[in-house]
Amino acid sequence: MLYFFACVLALILGYVFYGRFVDNVFGPDPNRPTPAQSLADGVDYVEISPRKIFLIQLLNIAGLGPIFGPILGALYGPSALVWIVLGSIFAGAVHDYFSGMLSIRHDGKSIPDVVGVQLGNGFKQFMRLFSIVLLLLVGIVFVLGPAKLLGKMSGLNVTAWVVIIFGYYFLATILPIQKIIGRLYPLFGAILIFMAVGLTIALMVQGYDFYPQLTLSNLHPKELPLWPLMFITIACGAISGFHATQSPLMARCVSNERHGRSLFYGAMIGEGLIALVWATLGMAFYHEPGALNEALAVGGPAHVVNEISTTLLGPVGGLLAVIGVIILPISSGDTAFRSARLIIADFFNMEQRQAGRRLLLAVPLFAIGFLISKAEFGVIWRYFGWANQTLATIVLWTAAAYLIKQGKLHWIATVPAVFMTAVAATYLGYAPIGFGLPLQVATYIGLGVATFSLTLFMICFGRGPDVVLDQDPI
Repeated sequence: MLYFFACVLALILGYVFYGRFVDNVFGPDPNRPTPAQSLADGVDYVEISPRKIFLIQLLNIAGLGPIFGPILGALYGPSALVWIVLGSIFAGAVHDYFSGMLSIRHDGKSIPDVVGVQLGNGFKQFMRLFSIVLLLLVGIVFVLGPAKLLGKMSGLNVTAWVVIIFGYYFLATILPIQKIIGRLYPLFGAILIFMAVGLTIALMVQGYDFYPQLTLSNLHPKELPLWPLMFITIACGAISGFHATQSPLMARCVSNERHGRSLFYGAMIGEGLIALVWATLGMAFYHEPGALNEALAVGGPAHVVNEISTTLLGPVGGLLAVIGVIILPISSGDTAFRSARLIIADFFNMEQRQAGRRLLLAVPLFAIGFLISKAEFGVIWRYFGWANQTLATIVLWTAAAYLIKQGKLHWIATVPAVFMTAVAATYLGYAPIGFGLPLQVATYIGLGVATFSLTLFMICFGRGPDVVLDQDPI
């Protein structure tokens, strides 16, 4: 457990020191009016207190990702915790910070419009389509996961739970943000905290230990190719493009730019802590990777969550912990559909004050989402994983472009952008959902794509602040 707490301390120190450094590089202006003040509409642009925004942002971005992903990532051994720490501090939190702060600087616009300002109209149109596809995948993933858990707990048919959850999603998508999200999510945050803290304490008290013991020779099981699979499997909890679709929701509710570090960078660090807990549970609760694999074969990550929670905390505590795991995905699935509605509204320049216009966009979205939910969960999750990290890569390049245009230290975004480009390109070449190439060949392709991307970036933007910004309101 000392290894676990060392990782926790590293995340906290990363927030304190590197988070402050990133914030200083960007340069928030506390005197600049925010979209919540200049564009208030009582529906999406609404001032909310920083404390509530933090809890809402954490719940929005968390979902199943920092639970299911780290449980699967636990098969890679202690290296999973290393990736969670380094990924959260130097990639994920940087990604989340800039997706939120650049949205604030662009009138609370959705991420495709933010990308378009920095990388051009072609990227904007691509990102609109890509983001909507990802959000639909996220919404479906975050329906099926809790529906299976609820079905196991209640005995009610999974399809019935899918319909019930979709009904809640629909209300949360069309109602003003303060009606459901602003009121309920702080309460959900308390359940989330209980789940993470309670399970960690129970793990310590009952004397569980890691598999395998931490040494250089067994940093991860030899039969599992760490590169690039771990960096796709553990997305939420390290870096996730889905977060970039959620940050603009809260960017429309921020009252002062000086809150950006705690709300965006800090929420990602909070998610990293959740991921550490579940990766540790996966490695400590089961005696060996084979035991974890057997549990996953029984009922996937949902079965693992149920087994760990009920064993460590007993019937009552386990029930509360499982409820926390159910709330997490549902509280992200609803905002996924809400984000999709806003992206489409921005595309058509459709004002959203009237409920009828919100319905006009929401109904087709949910019809498509329900059809996708009929596909196999594992297939949806694999496509979600690749699409998620690809979107994160594009957002990091967007942040790098903004910084280099402003004559600021762009490497804080450029370095993780190059790394994630290599990850996404290698995975596409290697994975069955991609081209199914040998790992070595796919790795060479990934490194080549990353090198080409960096070269093209420096050619296009290397002149720094002399570059003329097209339609940049900053």
